[in-house]
Amino acid sequence: MNFDLTEEQGAIRDAFARFCDERIAPQAAAIDEARAFPHQLFQELAGLGLFGMRYPEDVGGSGTGLCEFSLALAEIARGSMSLAGAAAMQSLMGTKFLHALGNSDIIERLFKPALRGQKIGAICMTEPNAGSDLESIATTARPVDGGYVLNGQKTWITSAPVADFFTVFAKAGAAGKLTIFLVERHFKGLIVGREIHKMGVWALPTSEVAFDDCFVPASHRLSKEEGDGEAQLRKTLAEIRIITGAMALGVARAALAAAVTYAAQRKQFGKTINRFQAIQFKLAEMATELEAAVHLVHYAAWLHDAGRPHHKEAAMAKLNASEAAARICDQAARVLASYGYAMEYPVQRYLRDVRFTLIGGGTSEILKLIIAKEVG
Repeated sequence: MNFDLTEEQGAIRDAFARFCDERIAPQAAAIDEARAFPHQLFQELAGLGLFGMRYPEDVGGSGTGLCEFSLALAEIARGSMSLAGAAAMQSLMGTKFLHALGNSDIIERLFKPALRGQKIGAICMTEPNAGSDLESIATTARPVDGGYVLNGQKTWITSAPVADFFTVFAKAGAAGKLTIFLVERHFKGLIVGREIHKMGVWALPTSEVAFDDCFVPASHRLSKEEGDGEAQLRKTLAEIRIITGAMALGVARAALAAAVTYAAQRKQFGKTINRFQAIQFKLAEMATELEAAVHLVHYAAWLHDAGRPHHKEAAMAKLNASEAAARICDQAARVLASYGYAMEYPVQRYLRDVRFTLIGGGTSEILKLIIAKEVG
């Protein structure tokens, strides 16, 4: 693989890097502390075309590849993981199945406005007793005249408090196989429940969602046939893992930069601490881990865009990038010592937010099992 960026890729990265430096970073702390969805910056990302990057031009997108999108998302995460998480949900998980499976009404009324930031989407998979174990999903969809009635409980639903529509995975029919449905905010029986307060990504609202005899018209069964939900989901899991890795790269880069800056300014025993070998070793290890993670994430994205097998590489990229980012953020906090624990410095936010990437797209333990099956 050639790791030189194309002219277009460089331009995309630079454009979002400028947006991060000029618009996101100056507001990141305030956004975090407000603990509210960053609507203004979300709209600005829509204006930059981020939400449509992964979709074709005929539906309002720009048709760029996963490499380009990953470059953009990493720059957003460098400024704010909360905003990056909201952008990732809107750009992929929240809209993917509408584009792939939705009818013309859904495309015009919900999908296209979502690319413009006028509608917000969310996806409902996780349940109190079902995370990686999709077989344990208990939400049901009972066929009735004209559609289905959904009943069940979902949890850890990103963007749910502000979402206009939800892609829902439920077991349908006599066989009880996973089927995908589209539930709009105004549907009777949809209940957006309590918000979950998290240790990080404070500006990315997450809550429980329940379905209490929620009627969904037949036109809103996204699955072409009952029971194809798991197969449809598996088509996008690699993308989810690669973009989660890209977000990890962004926060890791921010943490390393903060540590380098602090070490060049902080003086102890008559010299800046970056002249001490103990600090130099930390910075060297952090930089090396970040560089290795960058290459693996971009390699997985390149394989995806080239249409080559990438299931294993996507799992490796997410596993490596998220774990490396967690170590880098921890080491950055150690370089800052007491100030790494102070709210006035951003490193504490990086340290809190990076754990988001350890969970999204599959835990490290699940990813190791996937990789082991591929190599064994």
